Amino acid sequence: MTPFNNTMFYPHSFFLTGIPGLENFHVWLSIPFCCLYGIALSGNSMILSVIILDPSLHEPMYYFLSMLSFTDLGLCLSTLVTVLGLFWFNAREISFDACIGQMFFIHGFTFMESSVLLAMAFDRFIAICNPLRYTTILTNSRIAKVGMVIVIRGTAALVPLLLLLKRLSFCHSHVLHHSCCFHPDVMKLSCSDTKINSIFGLSIVISTAGVDSVFILLSYILIIHSILSIASPEERKKAFSTCISHISAVAIFYIPMISLSLVHRFGKHAPPYVHTLIANVYLLIPPVMNPIIYSVKTKQIRRAILKIFLPKRI
Repeated sequence: MTPFNNTMFYPHSFFLTGIPGLENFHVWLSIPFCCLYGIALSGNSMILSVIILDPSLHEPMYYFLSMLSFTDLGLCLSTLVTVLGLFWFNAREISFDACIGQMFFIHGFTFMESSVLLAMAFDRFIAICNPLRYTTILTNSRIAKVGMVIVIRGTAALVPLLLLLKRLSFCHSHVLHHSCCFHPDVMKLSCSDTKINSIFGLSIVISTAGVDSVFILLSYILIIHSILSIASPEERKKAFSTCISHISAVAIFYIPMISLSLVHRFGKHAPPYVHTLIANVYLLIPPVMNPIIYSVKTKQIRRAILKIFLPKRI
């Protein structure tokens, strides 16, 4: 079966795409990708390690940060093999079942990260708007339950979505636009009726990332209202500064995600490299930037990291 057969078939594999037009430079392009993966994996592993090892960080805010680092690690590891395999060895082929599995982890960790960002927004809301009840509301047992809900919510809806994808037949080129498998990208190659898949996929995105973004926005409206009611300018600045890291994390997560969704749905005539560029930004920028943001902006995390590398100076 050739990649460009126009007869209906159930595919045994798909073919991934690197950066269109720069195939001869993939080995060199792998260098910045290796650096980004290295920063993401080491940075998030470091955040997780310091939170686990430092008792002073055993607080709700840092527990949620550890969840964010965990989802970023999972997202990186979900794409590492196919991306670097393509750049280093031109390993373009991926089996249909492996593609389904990769989609499960990519989209699952994406939805989990959205839920974690919502939980972190609620954490900041309680800390600023109701600080006296902070420790009584966000107990360890409740945080553990929130973590379980995040995992279940992020993965449960994906199972029927991917089962719906497996029922489709394919009669077009089964060359994907990315170096990993995305649900909209695979669905576009089908010659079956994908209306149910599209509606169900859109409903999942709206009910997870869409709902989360609305509640995050609502949380910050209430937070800003509470901050503005503080009489002291110094106290207002201090209260707002505790939200800067989270606001940055929300921005670098949702902006690439929305951009990728728009390109998949409305960018049929966009150059191929646009799809690839936005997908890579969506997959790599949040895991790379989150540990940097929290290490720079959060004094307690910065001190804990320095304690590991410079124990005599701390």
